[in-house]
Amino acid sequence: MSGRVPGRPGRRGRMIAGDGPLARVPVPAVFAVVVIVFAAGVLIGGVVGAVLLGLLALGVAGLLAATWPVLGAGERAVRVLVLAVLVAIAIGLVVR
Repeated sequence: MSGRVPGRPGRRGRMIAGDGPLARVPVPAVFAVVVIVFAAGVLIGGVVGAVLLGLLALGVAGLLAATWPVLGAGERAVRVLVLAVLVAIAIGLVVR
């Protein structure tokens, strides 16, 4: 393998192996679970809702940490922003 990142001409990077336990999970199923857990957290509110959103934030943080080396500066910024908004919403659920 040349070490090039697909979709990025001239950009070199380390690819994350696609043979892990999540490689066989259908993307629409993951999206549906994330939407359902997020909606449940916001609708339930309070500490329970914040815990649900906190679990999502942990997942986002884990994926961000795993993909950090292959992300560009803009991609990193957007993902960190998404994580910050998710944490802010979770905190807002407890504070109100």
